[in-house]
Amino acid sequence: MKTLIGGAIAAVLGAIFLAIWFSAFLQLLAGSIPVMLLLGGCLALYLGFDELKDTWQRENGVAPADMGAESDLDKFKQENEELKKELDALKDKK
Repeated sequence: MKTLIGGAIAAVLGAIFLAIWFSAFLQLLAGSIPVMLLLGGCLALYLGFDELKDTWQRENGVAPADMGAESDLDKFKQENEELKKELDALKDKK
């Protein structure tokens, strides 16, 4: 109940202050939009370049970095099986 009342008070105060400082809000919005576009564009460039690099590696026959995860998985499975056999051998000794 306290959260509901606090939320209602915050919403009313927010609407009042937005009406009072509307020009300042627009100025803040105008300043933040270019920054968001710049950061979003940089992120898109980075992700696009990374995807392009993976495509080049696949065309050249070089496995991308993600493909190493499968070989690691196989290695860990094999190691797990060896440890299970070793554990069974130690249990049989007792």
